[in-house]
Amino acid sequence: MMRQTVPMSVGTTLKGWFQRTGTEVLGWILIALGAVLWPLPGPGTIVVVAGVALLSRHYVWAQNLLGPLERKAVEAAKFGVATWPRIFVSVLGVVWLVFLGAVWWGKPDIPEFEVLGVGFGPELPAAGWGTALGLWSSAIAALVLLIYSIVRWREPRVPKADRTSDRASRSKR
Repeated sequence: MMRQTVPMSVGTTLKGWFQRTGTEVLGWILIALGAVLWPLPGPGTIVVVAGVALLSRHYVWAQNLLGPLERKAVEAAKFGVATWPRIFVSVLGVVWLVFLGAVWWGKPDIPEFEVLGVGFGPELPAAGWGTALGLWSSAIAALVLLIYSIVRWREPRVPKADRTSDRASRSKR
């Protein structure tokens, strides 16, 4: 008896390829891009972690690296949204990034000066749309992560009346 084969659709073939090869290629691209973005204004660390997350599907070393990264990220997020002053400072950081992006977009002239023999001015270093977009993308990423952290990990505040009744019930025990 002859066995009939059903041809796979193009969509199924592409999906299978992307799940195997595409995620690996994209993971390595994200790691390389993140390494470039680290010293530049931009979300370099987030891009590297995204690359490691994709590579963790294929490599044990990436799985081992991703676990501690996730724990540290959650710990930092919980710490960052534990109090309203910390949240306020984070929002100020987002506003500062937006402001700096506008300054770099505008390419203002600056006074000439020298640091360790390297001269700067009269133009702002790396001024232009590229740096501005990097700063603005960092601001958007920071704001999205801040909102996510508030929704996910911000502890609800217990009203004072409930706290005093809690203490009274504990002291009766």
